[in-house]
Amino acid sequence: MKMQYLLLTLLSLLLIISNSLADVLTHHSSDKSINFAVGRSLFKKLWIAAPSTTKASDGLGPLYNARSCFQCHINAGRGQVPKKDQPAISLFMRLSIPPQNKADKEALKQHKKTVIAEPNYGTQFQTFAVTGLDAEGDLHIRYSDVVINLSDNEVVVLKKPKYQLNHLQYGKLHPDTLLSPRLAPALVGMGLLAKIKAEDILQYSDPEDKNNDGISGKANQVWSREFKKVMLGRFGYKAGIATLDEQNQSAFAGDIGLSTPLFPRPWGDCMPTQANCINAPHGDDASQQHLEVPKIASDAVLYYVSHLTLAKPKPLTPPALIGQKYFIQAGCHACHRPSYKLDKEVISPYSDLLLHDMGEGLADHRPEGEANGQEWRTTPLWGIGHTDAINRHHYYLHDGRARTLQQAILWHGGEAKKARDFYIHLAKKDRQHLLEFLGTL
Repeated sequence: MKMQYLLLTLLSLLLIISNSLADVLTHHSSDKSINFAVGRSLFKKLWIAAPSTTKASDGLGPLYNARSCFQCHINAGRGQVPKKDQPAISLFMRLSIPPQNKADKEALKQHKKTVIAEPNYGTQFQTFAVTGLDAEGDLHIRYSDVVINLSDNEVVVLKKPKYQLNHLQYGKLHPDTLLSPRLAPALVGMGLLAKIKAEDILQYSDPEDKNNDGISGKANQVWSREFKKVMLGRFGYKAGIATLDEQNQSAFAGDIGLSTPLFPRPWGDCMPTQANCINAPHGDDASQQHLEVPKIASDAVLYYVSHLTLAKPKPLTPPALIGQKYFIQAGCHACHRPSYKLDKEVISPYSDLLLHDMGEGLADHRPEGEANGQEWRTTPLWGIGHTDAINRHHYYLHDGRARTLQQAILWHGGEAKKARDFYIHLAKKDRQHLLEFLGTL
């Protein structure tokens, strides 16, 4: 294991030399440790198909969505929606079906599963495959217009996506298949979210809206593979994963098709019906604990992601201060909770990390654990003002349908409808003030 770590260290030093300005802009970290550098090198590494002489880098797929973490999270930022006729890399399609029998219902009830996998395609639709195998198919998106009239005669046209899976290579989808598109989220600050005490999150849970404020935040309780018990979910768009380590390892398994300590199947998300995938060569070498990503590597990536810190918020200009006032008056802060106190610092993620009904407009109609088809975890807003520096593109919400922060606000419904309507009826200059406030975060 020491030799393995030495090799990872040497690789990381080569990557340190080629660090870009964008990478510096991303993490804003003072962490100069070798652990951070090793984790970063693994985060950027392009995996290859097995068998290969480079055993530390093989095991890709056989079916997959991306070849590296960095391909989805460029500069540790959000993914982007593919342009017309381009393959989807950082926009995934999650799959599941309703429970089919007593065993399925019991697994969901006991939180041992959050979803029931589609029998032919698993829980994620893979759009790439290693040589000799077929990808599961293609993801196609069509848009229709939704016109919103704001005050001061301003008109905004939203784009409503409709998703279709084409060229299916492994049989028909189950007739009751549920689809949910997911854009790769920003990673900065994740390590701080992991440090928030569960009780500090749960104190704001009010699933029955007993205080009659129209906000009924709900916790998603999920099974933790890491701790082998039911825990508070806090990661993922529906808070379907309890710990950051499990979030990272599930991405290795589902997105890249790599086996890890928590997800030891070397064929990733392939189902029993996909025999060619299961029987293909894999990279689960004996020298690496019979895994493609052994614990020493997954721990390094966990360290790196845990220490991706945010840039300081931008100064509050007079217009932004006015916008902050409207942010509070609209009630945005009820879900986008500004701050938490950790042991040694106060952090400002602008999220309560709870589930909220966001209305029919954003509904995917796909339950995940205790989250129903209209509920989503409140997305943290911190870092959103640095989108240009990190992402160089603007795709917001769980599927990237919003191309501006204003569009993202206008898609809010359900528990957020009152806040959205408040925004709609503001004077145009005051809407701009609110957007300027968001731009400081």
